[in-house]
Amino acid sequence: MSYVNNLRMFLRVFELGSMSAAARDQRVSPAVASSRIAELEKHLGVRLFNRTTRTLTPTDQGRLFYDGAQKVIAAIETAEAAVAEMAEHPRGTIFVAAPLGVGRRFIAPHIPAFQEQYPNVRVRLRLSDRKLDLAGEGLDVAFQLGFVEDSNLKMRAVAECPRVLCAAPAYIARRGMPADGRALVAERHDCLLLRFPGASEFQWLLQTPDGVARFDVSGPFESDDGDVLTGWALAGAGIANKTVFEVAEHLASGALVPVAAATPPAPVQLACLYPHRRLQDPKIRLFIDFTIARCRAELRARLALAEAAGNHTPAEPAQLPR
Repeated sequence: MSYVNNLRMFLRVFELGSMSAAARDQRVSPAVASSRIAELEKHLGVRLFNRTTRTLTPTDQGRLFYDGAQKVIAAIETAEAAVAEMAEHPRGTIFVAAPLGVGRRFIAPHIPAFQEQYPNVRVRLRLSDRKLDLAGEGLDVAFQLGFVEDSNLKMRAVAECPRVLCAAPAYIARRGMPADGRALVAERHDCLLLRFPGASEFQWLLQTPDGVARFDVSGPFESDDGDVLTGWALAGAGIANKTVFEVAEHLASGALVPVAAATPPAPVQLACLYPHRRLQDPKIRLFIDFTIARCRAELRARLALAEAAGNHTPAEPAQLPR
């Protein structure tokens, strides 16, 4: 398997543009990574990368070899997956990413049960609210909450999730109840913003009688962790734009109340993204099926909790595919 390992290392060095980053990704030392590339170059009789003290760039031969190496590794993975599926004993490691709130509530709690059912499969979960590059970061599956953009990834819809603008009663007592999105801007309400590179939370998409419109909101508090925003809202620091499932318990208890009800936020899509070839691997397909089923069940329960409290009735009910 040494040649296959060398190919895998070459692909990760090419994709990440760094020998040390590829070494971390493959969980080996930089010396081992360098040695594998050197072995591959010796075998091929060409230089695959131009190296300086600061940069590493592929040569023309390296770019040409990348396409072929991808096909070889894809063929090996497909063959291994077929054998694993035939044996009905999936094995290996799944690299999964999810937003912080989604991962904590809907993904992480079910991983032990999945692993109990499939003991030869390991799951490595990464939680982050920033936008992730599946190919560049070596991910098999990524859950995304937001407005799904067109891409070369395959997408499986989990649910359409209603959102709500909410604040603590103490904030409303201090600043008043904004009637709609225009009031949020005109009265300079303190809006709690989710900020990270590439985020668009400085503009809230709200539903108006004329359709969905963008409102340039602002506020003194920002974080790259959505649960931090919920904590600030509970403390009376401002208004948060949250998916209902994240704040269902607080809406039910009255700790948070809906605001600007005339212009509720547009719903967002919870989706599962994966490279097309990954679904050929039975362990990936099993994990996606297992997790999505449990996500949908919990989403229904949380939305029912919020609606039963009478504090929030979505303009459009959550769309949960069967």
